[in-house]
Amino acid sequence: MNYKMVGRFMFLIIITEAIFMVPAWLISLVSGEDASASAFAITIVGAMVVGLLGLMWCRKAERHFYAREGLVSAGLGWIVMSLVGCIPFMLSGEIPTFIDAFFETVSGFTTTGASILTDVEAMSKGMLYWRSFTHWLGGMGVMVFLLAVVPASSKGSGFTMHLLRAESPGPNVGKLVPRMRQTATILYMLYVALTFLCFIFLLIGKMDPFEAICTAYGTAGTGGFGVKNDSLAGYSVYIQNVCTVFMLLFGVNFTCYYLLLLGRVRDVLKDEELRLYLGLIISSVVLISINTRHMFDSLGQTVQQVAFQVATIITTTGYATTDFDLWPTFSKAIIIILMFCGASAGSTGGGFKCGRVLLLFKNLRRNMQKTLNPQKVLVVRNNGQMVSEKVLDNLNTYLIAYVLITIFSFLLLCLDGKSLTTTMTAVIACFNNIGPGLDGVGPTCNYHLFSGMSKVILIFDMLAGRLEIFPIMVLLSKNTWKKLG
Repeated sequence: MNYKMVGRFMFLIIITEAIFMVPAWLISLVSGEDASASAFAITIVGAMVVGLLGLMWCRKAERHFYAREGLVSAGLGWIVMSLVGCIPFMLSGEIPTFIDAFFETVSGFTTTGASILTDVEAMSKGMLYWRSFTHWLGGMGVMVFLLAVVPASSKGSGFTMHLLRAESPGPNVGKLVPRMRQTATILYMLYVALTFLCFIFLLIGKMDPFEAICTAYGTAGTGGFGVKNDSLAGYSVYIQNVCTVFMLLFGVNFTCYYLLLLGRVRDVLKDEELRLYLGLIISSVVLISINTRHMFDSLGQTVQQVAFQVATIITTTGYATTDFDLWPTFSKAIIIILMFCGASAGSTGGGFKCGRVLLLFKNLRRNMQKTLNPQKVLVVRNNGQMVSEKVLDNLNTYLIAYVLITIFSFLLLCLDGKSLTTTMTAVIACFNNIGPGLDGVGPTCNYHLFSGMSKVILIFDMLAGRLEIFPIMVLLSKNTWKKLG
């Protein structure tokens, strides 16, 4: 294990986070919020000092960097980032309890949007901005950001792929261009451009600029932290529709946008994961609209509200404009299915990912055919290309880990004595980075009712879900740490 190289990334994360806190500090100063301004100032100065001293200690780090270091860096990096990020909430007194502040920060960075706050509007502007910005930074990933902006020497070539694979969502991470650093830069440029476009459309709808930027951060990162107690229910239909469209756009694999820029429209239209993603959305909107038509004043309002809820769930954003916990059982069943499916691989959305669902069904079909024709050589293809057996093996391993974590988390949360619906959907919503569930954690409720132990379990679920399980599991493995020191 390369201690100093891993440490170098931890200290870079701390410095980067301190820099990103500056706008929140300035907003607090301008708004006359002394407590939050002081909290940010102390955190920024402290983080910069620790980060710079740490970088000096790691300046002679050897450049060898392998998959183990990549996984450990990703897992530790998100924990360190969340620990530093929760300090302003505690110092300002706005979320005084460590577990609650850590839960809220992890929920922000993992773009889950599960909150323990009972009155969001009581928070200061600076804290609301920082809370929403955690979604944006976590949406594409802090490691991807570092790869895009931090220069590396030729000796460090190769470590970029391990970092990107450890943090990026999906069954398989590939390059957009030959160099991974250029891939990271392209991803962030697309991310910034789409976020800015969303912000402009919200301003056109006469949304307050501060609320527009916070909402754009939550939409882009598919996070769901709102600045109002009723999420987006109090805004105009136009603003809700803008968020619907952009949530769906951010749930698409960013590779598709790069291909569009290259003029390869046909390749995008043939993308099988994109077809599944859009198919799930359209079929869900149609079925739920038919099932809930009697609950709305008109067909237009029905489709508009249902489309928003489907978009916010499948992209794992977590915004709400209506209480879907009151919908008929059939509609809620579809919502739960969408919670599991999630968005596309390579997007800012969470969940199991449409790409994995597609490969699972293709592999199931292949294995059924092999049972009938044992001598026949059959392969799984995706978008016309053969999927390697290694990817399929990793997919099966991921599925087993996914199921086991869900089961054990559910059993441990049951000790809190909440209803089965509340407990199960809380686990599903946090592990798939969605936010709202059903019953006690529905769109009009939050997670403050859980005990400290349950919140720790849900924190683990949020981190494991965002980092695709393995980086967090590696941190808990004895084999990882046996060779340390």
